[in-house]
Amino acid sequence: MPDMLFSSPGPAQPAFLPTTRAEMDALGWNELDVLLVTGDAYVDHPTFGMALIGRVLMAHGFRTGVVAQPRWDAPDDVARMGRPRLYAGVTAGALDSMLAHYTAFRKKRSDDAYTPGGLAGARPNRASVVYTNLLRRAFPKLPVVLGGIEASLRRITHYDFWTDKLRRSILLDAKADLVIYGMGERASVDVARTLAEADMMDRADPRILRGIPGTAVMGRAGDMPDDAQTLLLPSHEEMLADSAALLRASLLLEEQVHARDLWAVQPVGDRRVILAPPAAFLSEREMDALYDLPFARRAHPSHKEPIPALEMIRDSITSHRGCGGGCSFCSLALHQGRRIRSRSRESILREAGRIAAAPGFKGQISDVGGPSANMWRAACAKAGDCRRMSCMTPTVCPNFEVDQAEQLAMLRAVKKTPGVKQVRVASGNRFDLALQDRGTLREYLGEFVGGQLKIAPEHICDHVLRLMRKPGREVFERFIEVFQEDSERAGKKQFVIPYLISAFPGCTEADMRALRDWLRARNWEPQQVQCFIPTPGTVATAMFHAEVDPEGRPLPVARTDAERLRQHYLLAPGRNDGKDGRGFGGARHGGASAGKGRSDRRGGKSGAHAGGKFGGKTADASQGAGPDAKGGGKRGASGGPTSPGATAEARGARKPRPAETSDDDRRGHRSGDAPGGRPRGKSGAKGRRSS
Repeated sequence: MPDMLFSSPGPAQPAFLPTTRAEMDALGWNELDVLLVTGDAYVDHPTFGMALIGRVLMAHGFRTGVVAQPRWDAPDDVARMGRPRLYAGVTAGALDSMLAHYTAFRKKRSDDAYTPGGLAGARPNRASVVYTNLLRRAFPKLPVVLGGIEASLRRITHYDFWTDKLRRSILLDAKADLVIYGMGERASVDVARTLAEADMMDRADPRILRGIPGTAVMGRAGDMPDDAQTLLLPSHEEMLADSAALLRASLLLEEQVHARDLWAVQPVGDRRVILAPPAAFLSEREMDALYDLPFARRAHPSHKEPIPALEMIRDSITSHRGCGGGCSFCSLALHQGRRIRSRSRESILREAGRIAAAPGFKGQISDVGGPSANMWRAACAKAGDCRRMSCMTPTVCPNFEVDQAEQLAMLRAVKKTPGVKQVRVASGNRFDLALQDRGTLREYLGEFVGGQLKIAPEHICDHVLRLMRKPGREVFERFIEVFQEDSERAGKKQFVIPYLISAFPGCTEADMRALRDWLRARNWEPQQVQCFIPTPGTVATAMFHAEVDPEGRPLPVARTDAERLRQHYLLAPGRNDGKDGRGFGGARHGGASAGKGRSDRRGGKSGAHAGGKFGGKTADASQGAGPDAKGGGKRGASGGPTSPGATAEARGARKPRPAETSDDDRRGHRSGDAPGGRPRGKSGAKGRRSS
């Protein structure tokens, strides 16, 4: 059994982790133990992964500082607090930096929800690689540890949609010492402890970090423990020669994450990517202690403009992690895993009390949930014996045990918290799981749905749904009937907000016409659709690259932008020019349009989804989810600060080095001076915001 993550309350913590030498001096610190560098703004909130990791390290006595959204043309920003004693941790932020910058059609995005003012251009393309290079220049031989969704899903050879090529492990591209994959609290502390216990000279030797659960390192044949149970992944060279090898590797990685006790190795030339078994899940007690840490629940004072992601989740509560769905397009399968880890009811109520007592609270808890809201306290009766890729498909597994009535009782208790007037569940619900308990579903729809319920049918063609690992159309249609009946019984006019995917591997134009006709027959008028984005690491992305299904059967794949746009416009003809890759919001059931959709970049599941009237899942995500390290709670949101007073207007133009400009995509677009956005001078401070 691993050591308890929290054996004591730990030392007192400052209101914010220091971001400058002056803030260190105010705390009486002469040096940092750990420096965290992030591509997001610094928001000290438990749904922001960098804040989670920083607070956990502080709870263990490691003096931790933060540099957020540093300039990438010189190492001055990352060097401003001096060389840390142990290591530097790097995360691109809540989203993969390429996904944050480009749409499904490789058009530049004009906004970034994790940046003050929502402006794009505050982080470089491939931020993990760029930030590692900055740290190498600033602090030679300092151990550099990568974490977060970008690094986690690039831990082995992966398909890069933006160049239409396979890339090696990010360990090699970034020349980092270690990747922490998945939920990173335990591994981040283990790295710090290992380095703190080592002699000064040994800290520069990356071999001392080998074998820490939840990490990947570069090594040689013979570096594995003699008794290790190991999965041998196809080599990088095999994947270059045979595109189907990427799919085999993706399925093997899923197996390693789910089994929990297996090592994995991928040969790359004469070297090896060595993946230790995943870190042990946090227990309920550890989860409770984690969310009881003294988060400020606001942005660092240096930020003078609102941070859209914080505005969305300021008054939300993470009840659990993990998702039993195992959807093939979802990064949660490799990042958070399928097993559910939940907080206690008492811990959730304590957080509700802190939210209600905060200045400016308006009386509404905006969300109590996780990747799938109705999986709180779910457990597998078979635990270590199960090898299913999904607990939900082809049907809900009889060994997946969850008491949805207990969740309903918890929500009612949150609603009774003094100062709380209303509680909503904005996280998506698994409708197939909800149908398992009709009585609880009826009461839930009557009390905690604020007019719109987010669910994710994704499509209506059964062969496409099987490839997605989603329930069949019949299950969705049954849920719609129940939803209508129970909403009418409650005397409420309510709407379903469906998430849908176009151009998924195996989906043809005929399938999209079938979906369009199905929607029209029910008088559903879509407003926003997003095309599937092949984000690194997922099984669906491997199917896109290989053009075969997991059994090796050929698949039709819409690969070119022209093919993808044709599918896109079958649902949203003429809605936009494809610049944002969207155009299909939630659909009101049986009525008029749900209105203009609003972008929601809170992270969550990977793949491209249709969003609802009040936003939906981003194309990433998970990305996901979990503490960045990182990752960010249920939505994968994480953050970090700019230097005090360094607003977008004050920074001046950013000029990345030539190696940091974006790659040409297949149509020859380039990113310009500031990848993912306009140059960062005064002229670019008031950019157009996309909705």
